Amino acid sequence: MFKFIVAGITQLEMIIKTKGLPVTYEPFTDAHDGLHMSAGGDAFNESLALKWLGDEVAFMTVVGRSQSLDIFNPPGREVTLDTDYVLPILNETPMEVLLYDDKRNQQVFDDLKDIREATYDMTLAEPLSKDADMFVLSNANFCRPFIDLAKRRDKKLAVKIHNFVRDKEKFNVDFLENANILYFSDTSINEDPFDFVQSIADTYHTDIIILGQGSRGVILYDRYRKIKVHYDPVKAGKVVNVAGEGNAIFACFLHYFLKTEDPKVAIHKALLFGSHKIGYLGTSDGFMTEEELDRWDNLIWNPAGGGALNNFDLSGFKFN
Repeated sequence: MFKFIVAGITQLEMIIKTKGLPVTYEPFTDAHDGLHMSAGGDAFNESLALKWLGDEVAFMTVVGRSQSLDIFNPPGREVTLDTDYVLPILNETPMEVLLYDDKRNQQVFDDLKDIREATYDMTLAEPLSKDADMFVLSNANFCRPFIDLAKRRDKKLAVKIHNFVRDKEKFNVDFLENANILYFSDTSINEDPFDFVQSIADTYHTDIIILGQGSRGVILYDRYRKIKVHYDPVKAGKVVNVAGEGNAIFACFLHYFLKTEDPKVAIHKALLFGSHKIGYLGTSDGFMTEEELDRWDNLIWNPAGGGALNNFDLSGFKFN
């Protein structure tokens, strides 16, 4: 078990399945079993994934003043999150509406409310920081003080950069310069993916970079092990909704990187973890325990050998 401090954005999510994107106008649409509302967002999804994997998590986020914290621990879920560090200081909880179709297309409407003006009470994080194995941050304004705390405590720092674009790179420099591990999604990056990863590595001297590429897999870069390689995704049965896949991959990678200190093993585990997660509608559903993941992994991979069976179809495998 590892100890993580996870700080970042949490949202209320409405997920809507559509016949296709762009949406064709219809005055009424029967969306039976096609609407889903729950908590989501980087910090929530990563915290929950790490808890499923057996880690200890300090989940640090901000929500609306009138927000019931029960939404973070719905009835019937086996894993619960401690909400002692969820601060109700915003006018409203950030919200997101996500439209998706069977072809993995997505359209996202993001409303972060007044989160850019939020200030987190760092006295809550200070006493926990001494024993933490890693800080995991979103690139939100209220997360910036966590960078200095991680540096003072000499802790590993992992950052998921949300919606990276070159025009706004300057607003992310403190995250980019100080992170040991960076995760990006290619959805907003209009560059050759290998060139992009190398440019970030050269500019900010990052130890490890993961570039999520959706249906094309990921690119993994490791400065010290001289790794810059593309991995295809794993097919684990029906794809229901790919939203939240990046959070799942990132969290699982961090867990197994701390456990094995081998990025190849960690990315293999993470790809399998993410492939199982996208068989579920909600962004915070579909996580596996470490035991389940290892059992599944042992059927198809020998991670220690560095090999992967790319595009292996796991739809026939079921857990008891």
